[in-house]
Order: sequence, then C-alpha cells, then structure tokens
Amino acid sequence: MQVHFIDNKESLVEICQQFAQSNFLALDTEFVRQTTYYPILALIQICDGEQIAIIDPVAIKDLSPLMSVLYNKAIPKIIHSARQDMEIFYYLNQSVPEALFDTQVSAALLGYGEQIGYATLVKQLLNVSLDKSQTRTDWLKRPLTQKQIDYAADDVRYLAKLYPIQKEKLQALGRLSWLEKDFQFLSSSSTYTPSPKTIWKKTKGLNRLKKQKLAILQNLAAFREELAIKQNRPRRRVITDETLIELSMNPPSNNDELQACRGLSHKFQQYNGTEILSLIHKGLNTSDKDCPTLPTYEKLSQNEEALADCLMAIVHLSAHNNNISPRCLCSRKDLDALIKGRRELALLSGWRNELIGKHLLKFLSGDAQLSYHSGQLLFSH
Repeated sequence: MQVHFIDNKESLVEICQQFAQSNFLALDTEFVRQTTYYPILALIQICDGEQIAIIDPVAIKDLSPLMSVLYNKAIPKIIHSARQDMEIFYYLNQSVPEALFDTQVSAALLGYGEQIGYATLVKQLLNVSLDKSQTRTDWLKRPLTQKQIDYAADDVRYLAKLYPIQKEKLQALGRLSWLEKDFQFLSSSSTYTPSPKTIWKKTKGLNRLKKQKLAILQNLAAFREELAIKQNRPRRRVITDETLIELSMNPPSNNDELQACRGLSHKFQQYNGTEILSLIHKGLNTSDKDCPTLPTYEKLSQNEEALADCLMAIVHLSAHNNNISPRCLCSRKDLDALIKGRRELALLSGWRNELIGKHLLKFLSGDAQLSYHSGQLLFSH
C-alpha cells in the first residue's frame, strides 16, 4: 500500500480529490497536549484501503480541502476510540465529522472486551504485531523520521482492514444498526463542548465535601476552567485539584489566609486573589437547596440485594449467549440504580438496551422469568 507524505497545499488538494471518491476513510491523528488546554494537531493519517496519506498540519495551514472530505456525510470515517480525535476537529471547526464507525465500540459488541486497544485488536483480528516504539514520540518535531512515518501509517493501514471484517461480523449477527446511537453520540458537538458549570464533578477528592463546600468547589472549578480556556493552559497548571479541594474544605476569608495556601503562587494571587475570595464567599452563602449534590447510592434492602443477584444472573446469561464480557454490558452499580428506579443508564441505551436493558425491565415488570431446568439457567419472556 503506497504511503504519501503530504506537506504542501497542492499535494493535499490532489489526494483529497481522490479520497472524495472513496467508499470509506480510515482516520487517525497525532497530537500534543502536555502544556496546553487545546490539543495541538501534529499529524493526520488517512487510508482509503488502497493508499495512505500522512498529512502534515504543521506545514499546511489551510486544511479546508481535507475538511470538505472528512465532513462529507456520505463517506464513512473509520476510527479507533474516536473521542480524543473528534475533540480536535471540534476545536478546529466547532463541529465534528459525521458517519463515524468506531472500531473500539464495535469490538465490544463483538466480544473482544471493553475499551480494547488498537494494537491488541489488530493482533486478535489480523494476527499482526504492531510496533509500539513511537508511542511517546514528539509528533511536533520536524523533520519526522521514517520510523515515525511508518508507525503513523500503520495506525490507518490496519484500521482500513479491520472495518470490513467488523462490519461483516456485525451484519451477520444483525447488530450493525445497534451501534447507531453510540456513533451519533460521537458525532454530536455537545459531546465535546466544554462545560465550566459541571466540570467540578471531575475533581479528584470531591467526595470529602458537602453542601456549601461543594458550592465553593463548583465556583472555583468553573473559574479554573474558564481561565484555562482563556490562557490555553492545562487546568492542572492553573490550579491543581488538590488545591481546589483544600480551598473548599478550609475556605480562607481574607488575603492573609489565602496567602497561606501553598498551592497558589504569589503572582497568581496578585491577579486572581480577589476573584477567588469572592467565589468562596458566594459559595459559603449558597442556600442548602441551591448547593450541588453528589450522586447518592441508597443501600439496597435484603430483598433488593436478592433481586440484584437475579438481574446479574440474567446479565451473565446474556453475555455468555452473545459472547460478550458481562462488564461490557453493565456493572453491579448499574443494576442497583435500575432497582432504585433510575432509568438514565447506559444499559438502557443503544446496543446494551437491545442485548440486556429491555430484558431486565421486562423481568422487573413481571413479564419475564428466570428459571433452572436440567442443569441449565433459563430466561424466558
């Protein structure tokens, strides 16, 4: 398979004219994000099954010919673990390509395990061992070595070979349409839109807080996120999670107390100290009913524990019958939440709902039963 290194506009236009006629495009990116909030795009790899293009966005500033192809809804884009790659396109264009096919998501539905890595999937399906020596390479450094180019090419060379195999397997099982919701989620701009108001939920250590202290964390985390976006810096380099938790647990009430916080530099406090104290004050004065709350998991009664065991048996039976790991379907916590009446769960959406979710609901409503006969566990509905 011929590999083209594309580092000028003329070559890009030419290869994109060919890709525009393709039945599908395998897609991958290389990026760097150690010192920035936004990922810096370093390389784009594309394969149509016959040729590979390694496109250099460092050398080519106008990528519009490529974007016209990638945003063409009529051409399926094949990608492995699409979230981070799609995030890059969202930041570039405020939208993401549609008609995605994620080989990692598909692999879970085909029984290859949850969140399987690309190299592992290539080994299992194609019996090819990929070179992993360039995993931590600096993709922004130029010129690229031949080894880097070969490594980047392999990321789409075998992706293009995985796609028809997975598609055929899914069609044979009648499951191809089950992935539509998962792929629509990956193509939705809202999946990648920053949300300063809810980012506090990702703070490590927040389970130690409640009521007004959680309100402080919510305010400070939103402030940090907005500042990280404005300055294009990783949020941890603006304020660490540990410092956010410390400020929320032991909120300073004046500049002297704030200066005693070791996690904030003197320069940072000079520019942002007044705002930090104001946000803390606002959090402390939040009424109980307006404070954010953490998800609560009510303890199951003895009868509900037994019911959860029955549901888990149904999950294991379905997983076995469909050659899928039970963990790919749901967790015990999901079943606990289902019993407690929660319905906004992953197991009730997309292919998981087809395989297990709707059957669990039938069992809970009394329209299905679990039985044991002649050494076999049976689920009937």
